[in-house]
Amino acid sequence: MRSFLLLLLLSPAALAAEVGGVVVSVSPPADRVGEQVLAKGGNAVDAAVAVGFALAVTWPEAGNIGGGGFMLVRPPGAKSVPVVIDYRETAPASATKDLFAKGTGSAHRTVGVPGSVAGLAMAHAKFGKLPWKDLVGPAVKLAEEGFAVDDALAGSLNGGLARSKRFAEFQRVFGKTKGKWVAGDRLVQKELAKTLRRIAAKGADGFYKGETAELLVAEMKAGDGLVTRKDLEAYTAKGREPIHGTYRGYDIYGPPPPSSGGVCLVLMLNILETFDLRKGPRFSARTLHLMTETMRRGYCDRARHLGDQDFVKIPAHLTSKEYAKKLAAGIEMNKATPSEAIAKDIPLTDTKTNTTHYSVIDAAGMAVSTTTTLEDSFGSKVVVRGAGFLLNNEMTDFNPRPGVTTKTGLVGTTPNQIAPGKRMLSSMTPVIVCRDGRIVLVTGSPGGRTIINTVLCVVLNVLEFEMPLREALDAPRMHMQWFPDRLQVEPGHFDKHKKAVEALEAMGHKVIKVNAQGDAHSIWLDPKTKTYRGEHDKRREGRPAAFGKP
Repeated sequence: MRSFLLLLLLSPAALAAEVGGVVVSVSPPADRVGEQVLAKGGNAVDAAVAVGFALAVTWPEAGNIGGGGFMLVRPPGAKSVPVVIDYRETAPASATKDLFAKGTGSAHRTVGVPGSVAGLAMAHAKFGKLPWKDLVGPAVKLAEEGFAVDDALAGSLNGGLARSKRFAEFQRVFGKTKGKWVAGDRLVQKELAKTLRRIAAKGADGFYKGETAELLVAEMKAGDGLVTRKDLEAYTAKGREPIHGTYRGYDIYGPPPPSSGGVCLVLMLNILETFDLRKGPRFSARTLHLMTETMRRGYCDRARHLGDQDFVKIPAHLTSKEYAKKLAAGIEMNKATPSEAIAKDIPLTDTKTNTTHYSVIDAAGMAVSTTTTLEDSFGSKVVVRGAGFLLNNEMTDFNPRPGVTTKTGLVGTTPNQIAPGKRMLSSMTPVIVCRDGRIVLVTGSPGGRTIINTVLCVVLNVLEFEMPLREALDAPRMHMQWFPDRLQVEPGHFDKHKKAVEALEAMGHKVIKVNAQGDAHSIWLDPKTKTYRGEHDKRREGRPAAFGKP
């Protein structure tokens, strides 16, 4: 196997080590786990599996074994066919369509059947090289022995603790005896280590059966939750074909439903491809207007059509160039379209999420783009007593009130209503972009419904405006999701584009400033040096850069 030279820019000096690939995630300790797996001869999937388990220890607000996600794998070779591992959570067998019609009730009732362990096990079975126990083992060690908390994790833990006063087990597992978490403190998770050790020894059965399953079911009974032993035993991850589209000669691969990411991204790129975006600067009012109107239409179709493809028929035309041209023709160049006007068939009633993404590429050219989530930051805040891991609150990703869609953003359309065994609609958008059979970009992001638009911004910055990856990630991001009928922009990032924002407002767009958007840890093929460059998103703390050359 040919090797990469990976250069890690740590402090002023560069440290060189031959490890055979590039790994970028939100957590430096998890990055190191992935790099060690590559150095031992593991491939990109081996590294992704190891990083996934490590993140459950080192980034508990989103890394998980009690949640779910999507992994996009492109095997090596110019003609290889990408595969999606769908390990989205499912609704328990006792869940009903109107479960949340009058509110969510107990936090335990928001928990979907977890998919992460099954998904990572499927990925390893299909593509892995190294023994399973060697991939889970580093996470066991991190949990058992602990690791030094950095500023980003300290802030995450302190924020989670402040918002979770009524969750006694959360406070016990993640709290400190005195004071708040600060960089340099050591986080030890002995009970999680025991759970991970069972998974290392027995594979997915170490989670869905035996002691771990018993502890999870006991937690559900104690809190009036819905997940049962039968739900756990019935859970399966699924291999699916990715959504495939093209943009100006590039091949775009993303996840299919129950993720809305692949369909919406390809639909929006198809619309934008009909316009000459380089007619003006990247942050001109014209470009921002076209992107906003495109997002508006993409998210409207998301609400109208998308749900779990095993329960809902997804129209094939959504990703066609012809359909995109029809939508593009409805965009007025100097005027915002009211969101109501593009959805007269959807009755309207007047009445914070957290995920994480990581990207991997190995020496042979296998690439993995993975997004995983607990839904809200720290999920349901429910820690399984005796097992030390957090459970998701993904049931809230279903449309909660059947038939009730509001101008404030509540969606009640049929495709994403609750049904037993159904997977809730997701916005996760792990993406791999190729040209002439060669990978040029691996990306994705957390951020709830903003995810798709964050990925759209990064993809456009790199492919359309030819920004280097660092510049592409640092650039301002924006979000429009149909309803509420407003354009969200990042404060600070958009300040130097004040005139463009004022022009958008003159066109009829309502522009508001929100918090920083997304966290897109990505890998890019630098066209000048022909090297792969991994970059952490500066919106989160992380190591500055990684490089690799085949």
